[in-house]
Amino acid sequence: MAGMTSTARPYLNRRLAEFGTTIFAEMSALATATGAINLGQGFPDTDGPEEIREAAVRALRDGRGNQYPPGPGVPELRHAITAHQRRRYGLAYDPDTEVLVTAGATEAIAATLLALVEPGDEVVALEPYYDSYAASIAMAGGRRVPVTLRPAEDRFRLDLDELRAAVTDRTRLLLINTPHNPTGTVLTREELTAIAGLAVERDLLVVTDEVYEHLVFDDAEHLPLASFPGMRDRTVTIGSAGKTFSFTGWKVGWVTAAPALVSAVRSAKQYLTYVSAGPFQYAVAEALALPDSYFEDLRADMLAKRDLLAGGLERAGFKVFRPAGTYFITTDIRPLGESDGFAFCRALPERCGVVAIPNAVFYDHREQGAPFVRFAFCKQTGVLEEAASRLKTLAV
Repeated sequence: MAGMTSTARPYLNRRLAEFGTTIFAEMSALATATGAINLGQGFPDTDGPEEIREAAVRALRDGRGNQYPPGPGVPELRHAITAHQRRRYGLAYDPDTEVLVTAGATEAIAATLLALVEPGDEVVALEPYYDSYAASIAMAGGRRVPVTLRPAEDRFRLDLDELRAAVTDRTRLLLINTPHNPTGTVLTREELTAIAGLAVERDLLVVTDEVYEHLVFDDAEHLPLASFPGMRDRTVTIGSAGKTFSFTGWKVGWVTAAPALVSAVRSAKQYLTYVSAGPFQYAVAEALALPDSYFEDLRADMLAKRDLLAGGLERAGFKVFRPAGTYFITTDIRPLGESDGFAFCRALPERCGVVAIPNAVFYDHREQGAPFVRFAFCKQTGVLEEAASRLKTLAV
């Protein structure tokens, strides 16, 4: 065609060649096309606290954040983040040198890996993992080394011996996610102690994605890895407002770490978005200062929704792994006579009007994740009840 050039080389950078349109886009489009209930992508179907939304409106009207905010984030939010870390976990950070506000946790992950990983470095990550981990490691030129969480009775468990064996002389950092998406596992004190010991012994950096820190259930407890001996100065902790306050579209995340680590991450981040979400930063500062009752009510609400959907899935014939954290439930479809999560999820909207995500997309070892399917329960109670009712037809 006139005006077009040809080249033998593909347009897309080879590091990203394996990453096409995300499964979330595909399944959300299926939900729209079929009118199915979308329990695939993890976003709430109601907004968060009205007073926090009004705080954003106030900031807009007052002209706070409508122009470029400071590169590290507005001071009010940085102070709120450090106050939150101190109040919840006893961790003390300097708001001026040890906090960086980002465009959601996704940018925090990308900026951190771009900053800390050189081409050829190995990054050990817990598999299954959030899909942006793999893409960010690839963009940095690193090599991902998955350590697979495997189902054992009621939860997915980390094999600490396998983790230790995965570390080589080329390992740069460990990428840890707890509470863990998609399995809902919350790493225990014993597991975190072992991870910390390994990091200190092998002189590794650790990046911890803790965006679901306030969504832990039953007897589980969220314990920041940075609070463990020897970890304060080698850990980059990533947090986010989206999951805790149900404003996922605001894209306000953050990094807390020692000054040298924050400086490195900021060097990469400034060439990604530079800054973002100015007025929303002021609102999130107010959100982080909400009373403990807000966080307790959020947890109780999500626990009730977890049990509602888990019960419906069990009645439909799934093997259900009730999560100790996050707002996702992983299920095993083999009791339904199925074994291919992709085929199952692509057919599910037509079969019973519900959308889910095949966990295999979160694995390098696709066969390990093939029979597992993830459902999100961060929806209104009536929506979950209707989904459970529709899923019942699978048991017939």
